[in-house]
Amino acid sequence: MDAAENLQGGFADPARDAARAFRAIMEAMARPGTIQTASGATPPAPLSPAAGAALLTLCDSDTPLYLAGAVDRSEVRSWIAFHTGAPICQAGQAMFALGTWQALAPLSVYPAGTPDYPDRSATLIVELPVLSPEGAVLTGPGIRKEAQLSLPETAAFQANRDLFPLGLDFLFTCGDRIAALPRTTRVR
Repeated sequence: MDAAENLQGGFADPARDAARAFRAIMEAMARPGTIQTASGATPPAPLSPAAGAALLTLCDSDTPLYLAGAVDRSEVRSWIAFHTGAPICQAGQAMFALGTWQALAPLSVYPAGTPDYPDRSATLIVELPVLSPEGAVLTGPGIRKEAQLSLPETAAFQANRDLFPLGLDFLFTCGDRIAALPRTTRVR
């Protein structure tokens, strides 16, 4: 990827597009199991438009980002550096981590917060091949009775919930769709 290509793929209307993406992410976090649309970004492969929109909205020069597996490539690093300035780091220092479920394993390497600062935990942006409102059953804050979401597994999210108020938060992306699983959500 040359320098000119790094300039492309960001939001066409940064203020409005970032506001829309932020709203979609917050809706997804507030209502676990719902699938929102987060578009406007055209990041380099293998990133989805939703993952790109999340990065453009949530990352800046003060948010260390870990790239796992196939997303850790020079084109992606250059795009992130130009559009967000987020420093690329190791998993143990990440505020955000991005990759497939398999590439992000094991979850124990990411900061889960401390008793005094539970907010100092990582948010994992998980690229999925399919994101649909079926599969694992979710209950908890923001969910009227229950919701369903196509999670890559359930045991890891159950163990994460047991750490509350510590733990990780998750964003799932596929194409231009995004869903969230905050640490407060119970999964079965």
